[in-house]
This record gives sequence, C-alpha cells and structure tokens, in this order.
Amino acid sequence: MKRHINLLREFSVPLLAGVCAAIAWANLAPDGYHHFIHDPHDMLFGAFSFHFIVNDLFMTLFFGIAAVEITQSCLPGGDLHPLRKAVNPILATLGGVTGPVLVYLALNAIIGDPALRRGWGIPTATDIALAWLVASVVFGRRHPAISFLLLLAIVDDGIGLAIIAVFYPDPNVPAAPQWLALSFAGMAVAAMLRRRDVRNYWPYLLLGGGLSWAGLFKAHLHPALALVFIVPFLPHAPRETMHVFEEDPLDMSPLASFEHEWKVVVDFGLFMFGLANSGVEFSSIGTATWLVLASLAVGKTTGIFVMGKIGERLGYPLPARIGNRELLLIGLVAGVGLTVALFVAGEAFTNPTLQGAAKMGALLSFACAIAAIIGGRLMKVRRID
Repeated sequence: MKRHINLLREFSVPLLAGVCAAIAWANLAPDGYHHFIHDPHDMLFGAFSFHFIVNDLFMTLFFGIAAVEITQSCLPGGDLHPLRKAVNPILATLGGVTGPVLVYLALNAIIGDPALRRGWGIPTATDIALAWLVASVVFGRRHPAISFLLLLAIVDDGIGLAIIAVFYPDPNVPAAPQWLALSFAGMAVAAMLRRRDVRNYWPYLLLGGGLSWAGLFKAHLHPALALVFIVPFLPHAPRETMHVFEEDPLDMSPLASFEHEWKVVVDFGLFMFGLANSGVEFSSIGTATWLVLASLAVGKTTGIFVMGKIGERLGYPLPARIGNRELLLIGLVAGVGLTVALFVAGEAFTNPTLQGAAKMGALLSFACAIAAIIGGRLMKVRRID
C-alpha cells in the first residue's frame, strides 16, 4: 500500500488528476464549476470559497514545504552549500528567470496589449516535482543533470516566491504595509522559540505562522507565503546528508519532522490546487496563452543555456557529464511551469478572460516535457540509472 502511495506522489498523479478534472468540468459544465470554486458554501466551507481555502490556506503548507527544501539545501552538506558549488546553477537560474521575462515583454510589445504586461512574472518559476519527474525519464535518476536541475528549480522557486510577494499584491485593494508589523512579530516569536530550543514545530507554525499569515492578509499581500518567513527558524540538523526529495530517517529535528509529516498531505492536496486553478475553457485561448507558452519554452531554454555557458566561461564549470545537449534539455525541462505558473497567473490578472488565457499557456507548457523526452531520444543522451 505504501509503495502505491509513493508511486502516486512520485508521478504527481494527484496534481495531474486535479488539472484534468478541472478542465473537463469547466468545459462540460462551466457554470457549475465556477459556482463550486468561487462561491462560498455554508454547508461545506462556512463563509469561505473553495478557491480561498485552497489558494490562501492550503498553499501556505505548499510554500512552507518549498521553504524547507530551500533551507535544507543551504545547510552544510546541502546542494547549495558551499556557494561556489551553486554558482553555475544560480547563474543558470538567473537566465531562467530573465529569459522568460524578456521574451514575454518583447512578444507582448509586438503582438500583445498593454493590459497583458502584468503577466511577465507567470513564466519565471519551474514546477519542481514535474521537472524532476521529466528529468528522470530523460536522463535517468542518477545523472548529474538531475541535481543541477533541482538546484536551479529551488533557487527559481525562491525567486518566484519573492516575485509573488513584491509584484503581485491585489490590484483591487491597496497595500497596507503597516500590518506587516504582525508578520515581523511572527518572525520574532519564531526566533524566540528557537532561542529557547523548542523542539516541536507546532508552536512555530501556530504562533509565528499565524501572526505572519494575519500580517500578510491584512497588508493585502498573499498570505500563502506566511510560512516562508517562519520555516527557516525551525531547529534543524547541523548538516544536511540528503538531496532534494530525499528524507533522512535519522533526522528528527523540527524542520525535518514538519516536512516528513506534511509532505504527503501537500502532495495529495495538490489535487485540490489543480481543481481550483486549472478550470479554463478551451475557448479561453488567446494572446496571453502564446505569450506564456513561448516565454516558458523559448525564454527558459535559451536563458538557462546562455547563462550556464557564461558561468562556465567565468570559471564555474558545469558538472561532469553535462555538455551542450544536456544543458539545452535541462532548460527545456525547466519550461514546465505548471504549479507556480498557475498560481501566479491567478494573481497577475483579475479579468477572467485574461486569467484563463494565461493559465492555458501554463497548462500547455507541459508540451516542454514531451519535447524534452523526444529530444533526449533524438540526441541520444546517455541515461544513468
């Protein structure tokens, strides 16, 4: 039973199932779908909509787990420590962020509209889980390209979190930065708990996380980022011994316990995220669709490849067995921007038509996965299993 559960998580089945269910529902019964997602249901969720429950509450855990991965990778022995080890992936990440933005803005200036300019942040992030899955098919699970891609995706999503927090407040509600004092108070509480060596993660989440969430919510910034500011304070092992998506059974620290106990919930809860955010009608395809798709497919691939080669010229070599073909495929795999791209699309546009078109571009970015798998076969990239 446990093996079957792990396979479902490993292949991102809950997320993909939620995406498929949302697309089918939105196209077969659009009124029923939008009523379920966006209207409050007193019998089910009280005064809150399903969309609020998922995007403002559940996604707090999702971004909290992402913060765990980033924190662990920065520890001694982690994939981002020491800094020199991470220089080339970080440079490639900068290319993977700036490349899509430049492509998006350039194409929008040619074929788009000023109203679409706000969507530049949609193609900046990479779906870590799906990218890992596709890369495992292309390269094999023990290929150095896997670690390189995961390092890139971790930093990529860290930048994506910052973009959401800074550039995508609710356009209909002016920011109220004075309320961020509550978020700073939450961080202070978390720091105090750590100083007192509290070895249970619940006080950090409930006290620190609660204050952080309330501060962001009242400041009209996205509260789903609340735990990003609290997780780094959780006590952790002095040294990281595993890679991303690997768990050390001997690590009983609060940071590791939080990840171990909630990652399964998050992985299966992504079905709800897919259901709440992927319900776009095929008639929604528009200019924003092609802007997002081109930015992910072309901007990511080109940006990562160019900056990776620049890093190599600067004296920060690519890992062994990663040449031009592998670097090109890594960029293409990173173009799968499903989860975070859908999230940002929901924040970038309030107009349902523009939002739906942008989300369709994020969904179609799965074509990058298919292109990478085919490209790996055609270029005869050697798999290392």
